[in-house]
Amino acid sequence: MTRPFKKGEIGMGNTVEDNLTAYDHPDKYDELYSGYTEDLRYIMEAAKGVTAPIVELACGTGRLTVPMAMRGWQMIGVDIHAGMLELAKRKAEKEVLTIRFEQQDCTELNLGLVTPLIFMTGNSFQHFLTNDSQDRLFQSVKAHLEPGGEFVFDTRNPLLAELASGEKAEERKTDAQGNTIVERNTEVYDHLAQILHCQMEQETWKSGECMSEETEAISLRYTFPMELERLLHTHGFEMIHLYGSWRKDLFTKDSVSIVVHCRSME
Repeated sequence: MTRPFKKGEIGMGNTVEDNLTAYDHPDKYDELYSGYTEDLRYIMEAAKGVTAPIVELACGTGRLTVPMAMRGWQMIGVDIHAGMLELAKRKAEKEVLTIRFEQQDCTELNLGLVTPLIFMTGNSFQHFLTNDSQDRLFQSVKAHLEPGGEFVFDTRNPLLAELASGEKAEERKTDAQGNTIVERNTEVYDHLAQILHCQMEQETWKSGECMSEETEAISLRYTFPMELERLLHTHGFEMIHLYGSWRKDLFTKDSVSIVVHCRSME
């Protein structure tokens, strides 16, 4: 799922911290993605029989963490964004759930435990923009998995025909108050860095006057299947499944998604 964007920052940051403006409105984000459950169904199947705590990385507003806890799993949710975690905590409190939430960088995890299962959905893997940050993520995950423990994550498949074309679009719509909303979206792909830089500018107009302006930006790293295979091998993982969707579709060159289900080798 693409998550939105800050003026003048396209392509400037190389860390997750530089790439978080998309999440400055947790309530809006939560409403946008609350109905998506395909990844939840897959993860719950993978978690069958697991009685130890399960770790969700980049848990955001608890879209998966909370419903899994409601079904009896012991959950630990990790995210670097304080606002997203606060909303996740409120959702857990509303359901009277005990969930351990941690504000940590996924490349520097310090949870004080090992687990049989770690997962990360929502294409959050694309926030690790450099080879070094990807390496540190896998090292961090490996250190928190039991021998034979499993790591599940997804990322978008780099469809070069789409990435190379870029995008520049403008959309006008009317909100519930009768205001005119103008959205301008720009996408530029850096082939050398394999990063798609996106920017969205939104203006709200009323009676011919611009009432507000907002600009968001996000950068997303694209990783090819053979790169993923090398990453797994380098960091002591073996592939269990490679799918083209959370529905377990066969992965092909035209798949929109890459779902990786791997195991830590002893």
